[in-house]
Amino acid sequence: MTVLRTSVRNFMAHKGRMALSGMAVLLSVAFVCGTLVFTGTMTTTFDKLFARTASDVMVGPVERPGGGGFDVPSAVGKPDTVPAALAAEVAAVPGVERVTGTVSSPLVVVVDAANENIGPTTGAPTIASAWSEVELRSMEVREGAPPRGPDEIMVDADTAGKKGLAVGDPLRVLTAFGDFPVRISGIAAFTVTNPGATVLYFEGPVARQVLLGGEDAYTELYVDGDGTRTDEELRDAVAAAVGAEEYRLRTAQEYADDSKDAIGEVMSVVQYVLLGFAGIALLVGVFLIVNTFSMLVAQRTREIGLLRAIGSGRGQVNRSVLIEALLLGLIGSVLGFGAGIGLAVGLMVVLREFGMNLSTDDLTIGWSVPVSGVVLGTVVTLLAAYIPARRAGKITPMAALREAGTPGDVRAGRVRAAVGGVLAVGGLGLLAATATVEAASQGWGYLALGIVLSLLGLILVAPALVGLVVRVLGVLLLRVFGPVGRLAERNALRNPRRTGATASALMIGLALVSALSVVGASMVSSATDEIDRSVGADFMVSPVDFGPVLPDVGAAVAGVRDSDGGPLASVTEYRMLSAEITTADGRVTERQLSAAQPSMLTDLTVGTVAGDLERAYERDGIAVDADAAAELGIGVGDELTVAFERGASAVLTVRAITEKSTLEGGTWALSLETARAHVPDEALPLPLMLFVTAQDGRADEARTALETALEPYPQMELLDQYELKEQIRAQIGQLLNMVYGLLALAVIVAVLGVVNTLALAVVERTREIGLMRAIGLSRRQLRRMIRLESVVIALFGALLGTGLGLAWGAAAQRLMALEGMPVLEIPWPVITAVFAGAALVGLVAALAPAFRAGRMNILTAIATE
Repeated sequence: MTVLRTSVRNFMAHKGRMALSGMAVLLSVAFVCGTLVFTGTMTTTFDKLFARTASDVMVGPVERPGGGGFDVPSAVGKPDTVPAALAAEVAAVPGVERVTGTVSSPLVVVVDAANENIGPTTGAPTIASAWSEVELRSMEVREGAPPRGPDEIMVDADTAGKKGLAVGDPLRVLTAFGDFPVRISGIAAFTVTNPGATVLYFEGPVARQVLLGGEDAYTELYVDGDGTRTDEELRDAVAAAVGAEEYRLRTAQEYADDSKDAIGEVMSVVQYVLLGFAGIALLVGVFLIVNTFSMLVAQRTREIGLLRAIGSGRGQVNRSVLIEALLLGLIGSVLGFGAGIGLAVGLMVVLREFGMNLSTDDLTIGWSVPVSGVVLGTVVTLLAAYIPARRAGKITPMAALREAGTPGDVRAGRVRAAVGGVLAVGGLGLLAATATVEAASQGWGYLALGIVLSLLGLILVAPALVGLVVRVLGVLLLRVFGPVGRLAERNALRNPRRTGATASALMIGLALVSALSVVGASMVSSATDEIDRSVGADFMVSPVDFGPVLPDVGAAVAGVRDSDGGPLASVTEYRMLSAEITTADGRVTERQLSAAQPSMLTDLTVGTVAGDLERAYERDGIAVDADAAAELGIGVGDELTVAFERGASAVLTVRAITEKSTLEGGTWALSLETARAHVPDEALPLPLMLFVTAQDGRADEARTALETALEPYPQMELLDQYELKEQIRAQIGQLLNMVYGLLALAVIVAVLGVVNTLALAVVERTREIGLMRAIGLSRRQLRRMIRLESVVIALFGALLGTGLGLAWGAAAQRLMALEGMPVLEIPWPVITAVFAGAALVGLVAALAPAFRAGRMNILTAIATE
C-alpha cells in the first residue's frame, strides 16, 4: 500500500512532465479506437441496408467462375439476368406468397442539362433500377411521383440536393443500349443510410429496355413466403422446382452475409491499413515513454537513494515506477478511447461531404473497442517503462549522497552497439540480396526481414553514432553561432542514449516517408519511360470511372475516323477477356487476354522475346508473355486450348513470346478478329479504352475533332501522351499524399518526443541554467542554445531516417524492376524537404522549453537541488 501511495503521489507531483507521454498514448489509442468504431459503423450501416431490402429468398443468376477479372458482367454492358418466366415458376412453389422481379444495373452514366455527369466522384457507383415494392423498403417518395412512361426517371434526394436537381429537370441516361433523354418525375429519399451511391429509378418495362436492351428478364427475384415455411425450407423448395445448379438461391440471412462479406473485404483492408499506421505511431510513442521515465528516474536519483536508505527494496522501487507507468497508460488510453469516438464521428462528417451519409445513430462501439484500446495503450506503456524501472531498482542507498539529475549512461553500451551493428549489417545485407533474386515473389521476404532488422539495428546503434554525427553537424551548422553553438553541441552529446532514442522516434516516420517517395518516384519514372518507349498512339480515350467504353462513344470516335478526309489514321479498341487455358501437357490456368485490332502493334509497342508478334494478331494466333511462358513451359508453335468465358473453346497457336510491359503487365494478346470468331457479339466485352492515331501532321486537327465528338459524353477523357504521364504522376502523388497524411501521426508523436526530452532536460539542468545566466548568458542566447540543440537532434534523426529510407526504397525498386518497373528514381526535392522539415520540427519543438528556460529566476534556479 505504501508503494502504491508513493507512486500516486509521484505521478501527481510530476503530472506536467508526464503530459506529453500521455498525449502520445492518447493519440495512438485514439487512432486505433477511431478506426475500429468507424469500420464497425460502416459495417452496421450496410448490414441494416441489406437486412431491410432482402426478401425471404433471393433468386439470381449463378456466379461466374471468372468473377473478379476484366470479363465481368460490367464489361459486356449489362448485368447477368434470369428469365422473366422464372418468376411464374417460383410463384407456383407451395409456401410462396409473392415474387417481385427487379432490374438493376450499375452500368449507367447520367448527364444533366449542363452536360455534367451527376454520378459520384468518390468511387461509389451510379445505380439505375426498376421502381417496385421492394424499393419502398429503403426509399420513400419525397417530391413528385414515381416514374411512368419511357421519358421519366426518379432521382435520390442526396444526389438531387448536391447537384441542384428538381422535379421536371431534363437528364440523359447513357447505357450500352443507347442515349435516353428523360425528365425527373420525382425525388426519393433513403429511409436508411445512403451508402454514397447515386440512385435512379425507371418504370419496370422501361428499365428492361434501357438497362437490358429489351431482354425479357430480371436481375434478381425477391421471394416472400407466406409464413408456413422457414427461409431455408422455402429456399430448398424453390431450388427443387427451378434447379439448384441453374440459379443462385440464398435466404435473407445468406444474402446479407454475402453482401456483408463483399463489403467486409474492402473494409478489412481499410481497417488493417489504418491500424498499421496506428501501430507505427505507437512504436514511436514507445521511445517517448522510455525517454520520459529514464529522465524522471535520473532526476529522482537522490530521492530513490533516500528511499533505499530507509528500507525500500529494489522490487518496491521497481514496482513504484511501473505503477506510475500503469497510471499513465490507463489515463492516456481512456482519454484516447474518448478521442477515438470523436475521430470516428469526424470521419463520418467528412464522408458526408463526399455523399456517404453515415448516421451517428448507427455508431457502433462494441465491447472490444475500449478493451482493445485500453489494453494496448496500457501494455505498451508498461513495456516501455520496464527498462527505466529496472534501472531505478538498481539505484543504491549511496545515491542519496549524490546530486539529483546526474545523467547515467554517458556512453551507449558496447554490447548494445555491437548487437545493433550486427542487426543493421544483416538487415542491409538482406536488402542488398533483393538484387540477386530472379522473381519478385522470391524477394519480398528478404525485403520485409531486411526492413525489420535494419530498423532495429539502427535504433540500437543510434547512441553510438551520436558522437560522430552530432560533431559533424556541429562543425557544419553550430560553430557559426560561437559559444552558444558549442554549448548546444555539448548538450546533445552529454547523453547519447537519450539523444539516440529521441532521434530514433523521428527516424521511423522519416524513413517511411523517404522509402515511399523513392517507390512512388520510381513508379512514375518507369511508367513515363515506358510511355515514351512504347506508346505510339497520339491519343487515348477512356472513361474516368474505370467503366467500359460505351458503344455510342466508340461510334462517335469511329465517325471521326471514317469521315471523308478525316484527321484520324486508326482507332484501336482495347478489350479484355477471361479464359481458361489448357496447355499441350494438360496444365490448366485462368488468364486475362487482351484483344485488339492489328493496329495495336504500332499503338503500343511490346518487345518480342521469340516469334513474330504480327503473326500473333492473325486469325487463331496468340502471344504469351515471357513469365507465363517460362512458368507453363510454353514455346512458339505450341497449341493452347482456350475456353473463352461467355464463348466457345478454340485451339490457338502461340506465335510470339513477349516481354512484360509496365502498361500492359503480363497480358496475353490476340486479335479482335480471333475473339469475335469464338465469342458472340452480345457476350464480347466492351473496350476498356481506345487508342487513336492521327494522320501525319494533323494531331491538332484530330484533337479538335475528337473533343467535338466526345462532348456529349462527359464520362470520357481524351489524353495525349503528355497528359497521360501527368495523370499517372497525379494519381501516384495523391496516393502518396494520403500515406504521408497517415504517417503524420507518427511524426507528431515524434515531435512530442523532442518537446518532452527538451522540457525534461530543462528541468534536469535548472541549476546549470541558473549558473550560466549568472555568469552572463542572456535569455536570448539561452533560448538559442536550446533551439540549436533541438535542431541538431532533429537533423540527426533525419539523417538516419533518410539514409534508411533510401535503402528500403532502392531494395523495393529492385523487386519492382522484375515486375516491369525498371527505373530507380531518387526524389531529391522530397529528400531536401525532409531535411528542411526536420530543421523546422526542431525549431518548433524547442519553442516552449526554450521559453520556459528563459523565464527562470536566476537565484531560484541556482538554489535548486
